[in-house]
Amino acid sequence: MSARRLRASLKGWGGVGAMAVACALTAVFALLLPLSSTRGDGSTGIGGQGVGQGEQAKAEECTDPQDQSLTPSSLDGPAIEAIKNRPAKDRRLIVGVDQNSFRWGYRDPNNTESGSDLEGFDIDLVHAIADDILGDPSAVQFRAIPTNQRIPAIQEGKVDMVVRTMTITCSRLEDVAFSAPYFETGQQVLAPIDSTITGYDKSLANQRICTATGSTAYEKLDADKKAGKLVSTADISTTVPNQLDCLVRLQLGEVDAVVTDGALAASQAAQDPTVELKGTTFTTEYYGVAMKKGADDLVRRVNQVLENYRQSGWRTAYDKWLSPTLGADSPSSNPPAAQYK
Repeated sequence: MSARRLRASLKGWGGVGAMAVACALTAVFALLLPLSSTRGDGSTGIGGQGVGQGEQAKAEECTDPQDQSLTPSSLDGPAIEAIKNRPAKDRRLIVGVDQNSFRWGYRDPNNTESGSDLEGFDIDLVHAIADDILGDPSAVQFRAIPTNQRIPAIQEGKVDMVVRTMTITCSRLEDVAFSAPYFETGQQVLAPIDSTITGYDKSLANQRICTATGSTAYEKLDADKKAGKLVSTADISTTVPNQLDCLVRLQLGEVDAVVTDGALAASQAAQDPTVELKGTTFTTEYYGVAMKKGADDLVRRVNQVLENYRQSGWRTAYDKWLSPTLGADSPSSNPPAAQYK
C-alpha cells in the first residue's frame, strides 16, 4: 500500500488509525468495566424460572428468523425485576456494544461536547431502552464486546443484552433470544477504489477476503464456496475478532476486499476515501437486540420499546447518524415492520 493512500485513510473524523488503536483497547475496556451486582444464578439475573412457555423457536423450526420474537409487553417480570433490584449504585442496564463502528457505536475524538462518551445509532437505541425500563436514559453500563464474543457475553451473564449490529439468524436463535428487527441491511463488498473487484461475483477470483469471526458474512462466504456459488479461488481464510480490523488489514494491503453488512461498509467507506462499496448487497439481513434465552419479559419489553421507537425516535436517529453515509432514501432508511410468532 502506498504512503499516499495510508495518509489519506487517516484523515476525517479522527482517522481509522485512531480507530485501530481503539480496537486494540477494546478488550482492555471490557475487562476494566466492572460488572454490576447479580442475583440468583450469578449472572446478570436474566435467566430464572418459568421460562419454558413462549421460548423462541429452535433453529430446525425457523424459516424466517426475523419473525421469531415474542409479542410486545410493558409488564415487568423476573429478568426486569432483577435489573431494577440491583443496589442503587449498580442500578443500570448492562449492554454489550461496539466502540469502534463509525456512526453505530463509537467514540468521536473530535466531539468536544460528548468527550469520550459512546455515540451512534445503536447507542441511541440503548438509551431509549434504559429510559423505558429504568426511567433514566443514562442508566447504562456499556461493555465493549468483540464481534466473536457477543453470544458468549450473553450466555455467561456478562451483559443483559447486546445492541451491536447483530443479525438475527436461525442458528443464533438456538443460543440467544432476539427482539423483533430494528434495522434492515445486507452483505456487501468493500475494496479499494482502484481495485478490479466489481462486487460479489467472479471478480473475487484469487482475491483475499476478510470477514469477522462468527459473522454472518463469513458464514455466507463459507457456505457459498462449499456450494460452488463463490468462485473457488477466492481466499476467505482471513478472519478477525472485530469487523473494523478488516478495514485495517485492507489498508495495510494484507487483504484485497472486505465483506460485511452494507450499512457498516458504508460507514467505513466514509472514514477512508480510498475505498468504496463494490456492487450491491447480496443478502437481506435484520439487526435485532440479543438477550439471554428464557428472559421472556425482557424480550417482550424491548419489543414494546421498539414499537414506540419506530414511531418516534428511529427516523431521528437515522437522519442524524446514518443518512450521511447511506442516504436519506436508501432501502434501509425506514424501520423494518415487526411480525411476531
